[in-house]
Amino acid sequence: MSDVNHQLSKALVERYEPNTLFVVENLTGVRQATEKVRKKDRYSTVSWAFYQLRHMLEYKAAMKGAKVIAVDPKYTSQTCPKCNGKAQENRDKKKHVFHCTHCGYASNDDRIAAMNLERKGTEYLAQVTASV
Repeated sequence: MSDVNHQLSKALVERYEPNTLFVVENLTGVRQATEKVRKKDRYSTVSWAFYQLRHMLEYKAAMKGAKVIAVDPKYTSQTCPKCNGKAQENRDKKKHVFHCTHCGYASNDDRIAAMNLERKGTEYLAQVTASV
């Protein structure tokens, strides 16, 4: 896993320009949440070294003049990026489908989470620039 994390973090940092902001979910405590999976699926579900990947991305990004922020993952795949409607019913985990109960927007739940992470990154940048 260490080698995969090294290659992935290196590829990400090389792909993007200096001054890039990488937004990742703060997955502290994810092990406890994912331990509830079926035993036969447990290894693939909980074996990923999230903290290690984040750490590698942070130091490689810093060397290139980029930055990594870790944001709260709560509701990232349950919040509509179009109308900001938040509901557990918006997401079908088994089918990986998001369908907003407020405005009807639909997409893949992982894509929705990525869109919400992008929004959190934009909010972070607005906050940092406003205080300068």
